[in-house]
Amino acid sequence: MTTIRSPFGRRARRVALVAGAATVALAFSACAGGSADAGGEDGDFTGQELSVLMISSHEGAAEWLTTEFEKETGAIIKPVIVPYDEIGSKLALDQQSGANTIDVAAPWYTSLGDLAADGAIQDLTEWVDGNDAIDVDDFIPSIWEPYSQVDGKTYGLPFDGDTHVLFYNKEILARNGFDTPPKTWDEYLEQTKTITENEGADGVYGAAVFGQKSPLILGASFANRLAGFGGEFVDEDGKPTINSPEAVAAAQALVDVNDYALPTPAETDFGAGNSAWFAGKVGFIENWTDLGVRSQDPESGSEVVDKWGVTLLPTGGDNTQSRASLVAGFSWVISANTQKTALAQKFIEFASSSEVNAKLLTALPPTGIDPNRVSSLEDPTYGEEYPEIQEANRATLDGALAWPTGENATEAAQVLTDELAKLLAGEGGSAQDTLDRVQAEWEDLLG
Repeated sequence: MTTIRSPFGRRARRVALVAGAATVALAFSACAGGSADAGGEDGDFTGQELSVLMISSHEGAAEWLTTEFEKETGAIIKPVIVPYDEIGSKLALDQQSGANTIDVAAPWYTSLGDLAADGAIQDLTEWVDGNDAIDVDDFIPSIWEPYSQVDGKTYGLPFDGDTHVLFYNKEILARNGFDTPPKTWDEYLEQTKTITENEGADGVYGAAVFGQKSPLILGASFANRLAGFGGEFVDEDGKPTINSPEAVAAAQALVDVNDYALPTPAETDFGAGNSAWFAGKVGFIENWTDLGVRSQDPESGSEVVDKWGVTLLPTGGDNTQSRASLVAGFSWVISANTQKTALAQKFIEFASSSEVNAKLLTALPPTGIDPNRVSSLEDPTYGEEYPEIQEANRATLDGALAWPTGENATEAAQVLTDELAKLLAGEGGSAQDTLDRVQAEWEDLLG
């Protein structure tokens, strides 16, 4: 896969990339910014349209939100669906080019700092601080700050909690002599290797490891191990610590499992990994907790109904405390140039609410949404239908590993991903060499 640097790097690079991207940008059919904001004063939004940019894996959630928001307000949502790795650049280009076709978007939270620096999204601080109905204190604390804040200002509201946990196939583990899932990454490697050696010839492998060269894929696999070994992306002052002993151990753990994973990890994205999981062809998969909803839904094509379990991410090294990894969460933002701010505010308040989040967690067909609030995490229906998933998601209550979110954070994530891809291909030297190079680039990008 050809590597394209993030369009959100240092400002000169951003401008050049945005200009170049104009030739391949999606042709949006309607201009959402062309009419004046109306209806906000009396709350009547009947018949008004709102263009909402979302990723393809949230298409089910988009359909649900479109239906329910129209019932709530009379407003008409026009979803614009793009691949997960394009949403930030699409929003920035839309605003910087003057097209202004997007009113609201739900980008990866890591891009908030770059979108803010580029003037593509609104500062929501005053509105959020003055709106008790949003109930900021109910958002899961470890999610609230990275999903919403940049330099003390609020630019987004959490939408999809998106923490990774470890799913396992009970039947495959039992066939290979394992009574319980692994608690450490060393145990994970042992079990993965055993399963692949025993059943690889029959097309069954120890694990599906997301290794495709994208921050949301390979970067997520690394982040899971970084959390498990007790590492951090940056220290309390925001200084990079990406070549720490814990980070090096995390990278090496990816190298070690490479030969025993579903072939070939470098080509394994969400589609390939999930397909193998639902077909009952892998023992383990690290994934978002909503995978359990679809795993238990035969209408979704799952062949692992009642055959799966879920546990917290393994630990490694001297660390014995499992930690959630916020690998790919998404936040609601309002575009800078929309002329429908009142309606946009109404929508993101609705879409990030506890009531809506709780319903999205258990909706069928599955919506791909994870908890963003304490109250929705503890919702009785969620606990009754998916108690194991609910328990795994409680890991976010005690702190979680989040990506950096300041300016140049998306470029930093891509730098890390590119170097990890070289490492797994045997081209980057040792894990220490690899992360030393990343550290040097991150110090330039993040300070």
